[in-house]
Amino acid sequence: MSPEKMVMMANQIATFFDSQPGDSADRIAAHLKDYWEPRMRAQLLTYLETGGGGLKPSVLAAAERL
Repeated sequence: MSPEKMVMMANQIATFFDSQPGDSADRIAAHLKDYWEPRMRAQLLTYLETGGGGLKPSVLAAAERL
């Protein structure tokens, strides 16, 4: 998928979990593990290695937990 779409999807997940009680980074990481296929998670991690521009801070924190 395009990096732009991946960023949009990850940020939408973060928007939801950031509005919920509890540690949003843990919940985002759990969601990505449960619902994103391994190729999508690998793409996210690769994107982070190149700077991760446009991702919400809670997505960045969640990616460290993958």
